[in-house]
Amino acid sequence: MEIWIRRAYEPPARGDGQRLLIDGIWPRGVAKQQLKIEAWLRDAAPSTRLRQWFDHDPERWEEFRERYFAELDQRRDVVEDLLRRAKAGRITLVYAARDPDYNNAVALREYLRARRSSPGRR
Repeated sequence: MEIWIRRAYEPPARGDGQRLLIDGIWPRGVAKQQLKIEAWLRDAAPSTRLRQWFDHDPERWEEFRERYFAELDQRRDVVEDLLRRAKAGRITLVYAARDPDYNNAVALREYLRARRSSPGRR
């Protein structure tokens, strides 16, 4: 199960597989044709409240992950959909944040990998 991450402002790559936008807000200034996504999974994004609280502050990263994982635990349909897609072939989680290390795509990939190795648990 391969899960890649790519920023929405980077050009798509040949090997991306299914490109899935996982933000709740469309990336500013990016046309739909340019993004070349298979689906926009808004329900995979952190809640607006959590996103605004986190504000991409590395000091809040650990708590953001915990809160985001708790939200994902309540969204079984979207998690199962992502896992099915990833089992079928490579997926690329597309995100808009500037920080490549502290963003919801990094956290979501971690969550999905943990679910894959131990279903029903994180």
